[in-house]
Amino acid sequence: MNYRPHTVGSQPEYLHEAYQSTRKRSPLQPLVRLPPGCTEASGPVFSPQHTPPIADMSKTADGREAAGQRIVVAGRVTDEDGRPVANTMIELWQANAAGRYDHPGDTHDAPLDPNFPGLGRVFTDHDGCYRFMSIKPGAYPWRNHHNAWRPNHIHFSLFGPGCASRLITQMYFPGDPLLALDPIYNSIPDTEARRRLISTFDIELTLPNYALGYRFDLVLRGARATPFEGA
Repeated sequence: MNYRPHTVGSQPEYLHEAYQSTRKRSPLQPLVRLPPGCTEASGPVFSPQHTPPIADMSKTADGREAAGQRIVVAGRVTDEDGRPVANTMIELWQANAAGRYDHPGDTHDAPLDPNFPGLGRVFTDHDGCYRFMSIKPGAYPWRNHHNAWRPNHIHFSLFGPGCASRLITQMYFPGDPLLALDPIYNSIPDTEARRRLISTFDIELTLPNYALGYRFDLVLRGARATPFEGA
């Protein structure tokens, strides 16, 4: 299928010297494109019936509230022509309000929240829209360089119609002073493309007396494509 390519500089670089782990994992030779086979192009297929959504990460299944500022995040997934991408599964993961992941590999001494596993899953509807509840994640140290802290962010993983069509990105929050210092965010050369990773505060989406609202739209390809990891 032919489609408009993304703008040069709008996707992360494979090698970004300030982002230390890219020094070891970036390709040393030109990439070789392999044509997809039947397995890569035909599955797996995800659906709410087989993979039930987890659309509210702000509380446990039995109603216990997680600590932190409640937020609601909503947006739309489209292609380069603004057409909705329906029935797409979006996986979500994030740190808790104190900046710690519920994962054995996270050794940050911030407290864990027993009521916040930090994992979610939603599907786009026929208009490409999605929505979920969560807690605003905290910043955390990550040892990339002296006094390095990651900005507040939520990870998004979008699954297409085949196992090779998975796209991963991060959503950031407006006004975060750590963005200017973050090598991951700044691995995207184009300034306007970087800004597409910052959500927008939305008072209409905000729930009165309950949760702040943020809007985050995703474009899967073309000149205005959202920056994705490994693109």
